Amino acid sequence: MSTEPRTAHLTRETSESSIELSLDLDGTGVSNIDTSVPFYNHMLTAFAKHSLTDLTVKATGDTDIDVHHTVEDIGIVLGQAIRQALGDKSGISRFGDALVPLDEALVQAVVDISGRPFLVHTGEPAGFEFHLIGGHFTGSMVRHVFEAITFHAGLTVHLTVLGGRDPHHIAEAEFKAFARAFRFAKQLDPSVSGIPSTKGAL
Repeated sequence: MSTEPRTAHLTRETSESSIELSLDLDGTGVSNIDTSVPFYNHMLTAFAKHSLTDLTVKATGDTDIDVHHTVEDIGIVLGQAIRQALGDKSGISRFGDALVPLDEALVQAVVDISGRPFLVHTGEPAGFEFHLIGGHFTGSMVRHVFEAITFHAGLTVHLTVLGGRDPHHIAEAEFKAFARAFRFAKQLDPSVSGIPSTKGAL
């Protein structure tokens, strides 16, 4: 099992956004999030807390046009940081799953740190993608974030909304379920010898 620190620090500068992000996969869930998008701050704080990942994000962007660029670009950098921090993935549990409620909302998440990016995302109610959560975060951005994370981190993720009515509750349950499943998948398992794949690589 690797004893190297599972940390990453990345920056990304484009004409649309400026991002600085640090994470520690073996943290306690401490976070300092300033994305310039308040609801996204809330979601990333929840991700850090429930995945036991220490996370710092400082970002600005052209949110006067739309939050899309900044939100998606942070998802890209978060995915890249996760992939970097995981290293060769030696000793990890690899698989994780969670079933998380938030009042009337219920979401199931399954994560495989597979090295093969794939997202199956189903169950959001009709019209969810058009709803403005907090007056600025469109429901459609939830899927965009998970697409960016899974592709750039090399994760296979299945997210299923099993129930829900309130868009805030649905989105938050999705982030928390993903966080919990990722927590179990990334954890180091002393009973795992080497890389948990018959191929010898993930």
